[in-house]
Amino acid sequence: MNRVKDILKDTSLFRKSYILTLLSCRIIFVLFPAYVLTVFMFVWGVGLVYYNQRRYNTFFKMRFGLWIGAFLAVMLVSMLICFSVTLPVSFMFFLHALICFFIFYGVHTEPNFNFMEELGFIAKAIVYIVTIGNLLGLFCLLFGIRYMFDINLFGLLQAELPFTVFENRFTGFFANPNQLGFLSAAALFCLHMLSKQKLRDVVGKINNAWVVLCVISNFFAILLSDSNATFVLVLAYLIVYLAYNFFSEKKKLTVLTTFLRAGSVIVISVVLVFSSLMFRTIFNTGFAAVTAQTNSLVDIIFEKENFIEEFEDEKRSEPEDIITFEHENKNIDSGRFKLWTEGIDIVKLAPVTGVGYGNIVYYSQVYLNKVYKYDLHHSDAHNGLLTILMSTGAIGLILFCIFGFRFTKHCAQHLFLKGKEYKEDLFPCMFSFLAAYLVYSFFDITLLYDVSFMVMFFWLIMGYTSTYIVQKEYMLIDRALFKTKTLKRTLL
Repeated sequence: MNRVKDILKDTSLFRKSYILTLLSCRIIFVLFPAYVLTVFMFVWGVGLVYYNQRRYNTFFKMRFGLWIGAFLAVMLVSMLICFSVTLPVSFMFFLHALICFFIFYGVHTEPNFNFMEELGFIAKAIVYIVTIGNLLGLFCLLFGIRYMFDINLFGLLQAELPFTVFENRFTGFFANPNQLGFLSAAALFCLHMLSKQKLRDVVGKINNAWVVLCVISNFFAILLSDSNATFVLVLAYLIVYLAYNFFSEKKKLTVLTTFLRAGSVIVISVVLVFSSLMFRTIFNTGFAAVTAQTNSLVDIIFEKENFIEEFEDEKRSEPEDIITFEHENKNIDSGRFKLWTEGIDIVKLAPVTGVGYGNIVYYSQVYLNKVYKYDLHHSDAHNGLLTILMSTGAIGLILFCIFGFRFTKHCAQHLFLKGKEYKEDLFPCMFSFLAAYLVYSFFDITLLYDVSFMVMFFWLIMGYTSTYIVQKEYMLIDRALFKTKTLKRTLL
């Protein structure tokens, strides 16, 4: 019994278990049991929020905690003002926010915590799981193995799960192309961190063969998924990391040197963006041709057809049977503009305090044009900041942005003042990912209102970044506002 209690009190074990459970929710063959397990994990996390507050005094030790507390208060107010039958949904996401802030971001409040070991374990798990999934998915794709599973659990849950291809885009063993893209980008990011000497000293080195397989398989997956949002995430990460390398020297830069380096970053970034878009188009076209040939070869071998018959069949084949790895929906926004437009209309219903997250679909159905629906694709604005604005209004968005600005400013100041000291460290990688994620958050279900790997991974990296700064700036923790011991500077 005591052993069980010790396990339940282990916050690090919870973070590792929760993030990998949410990752499993994206793998189609273990999706449903993973969702069931997520319910129990969620309850465990809520219990840890209360327990950690008692033993660590989490809120009063949290960096910029006053802004977080004020934001959570606005969440509660919006739920009560816009009271409806969907109140349980809003309250569930309030508890979810507590886990994000207190367990994941609040990791820096845990005394004597070595985050390197936890980060190394999670990073390696993500690299191996996603890489193996993509390798198997690419193998099945080349040999024409694709299927759409129709799920119907006693009429209560109905869904279609794609295997390897969904709406003309590669999805492999994962639930949909956009999620595959993010997971592949996360795996490459984790691999980049694992390449740094500081982390290798703690968790060891990944075999070179695995490094090559990880880079190739995840790079292919990002291109073939045709996820524009993921492409933005990867490019933003490279650009921010490039800017760090240009401006991270300790010696003072002159005005001329600053302009030259800024210009160089802009030029390289523009060339990188356009060349990447061009390469993706060429690569997808070439891979589509390769896939068509390998699929034909498999048909010939297993169906004992000759080349002439196969050639005639190809000529008669319908266009929809050919995989081109491009969006079937040719609109560049993929329906997001419609969600954003109605999202702004929802904001107008309660511009100050918001309608509460649970009311977004409900208010759309009752008062507006029913763009938001009770399904996986239309229940969120696919824009993290707009979703926060709808849920908590202008007050909540301002408080959240103040918290984000204070955190970003503190990280950037700490990073660039230290110069090249961090060249073989994790801090530039984590800062670049967080900055890139903010750009990515304008195009997908991100930031806060979703119980998913995509959201929790962001808060996990944010927590590790805070821990890193706290460990480097331990003197700042002891300074207080107004010469008191109650409100510390770190809260603001």
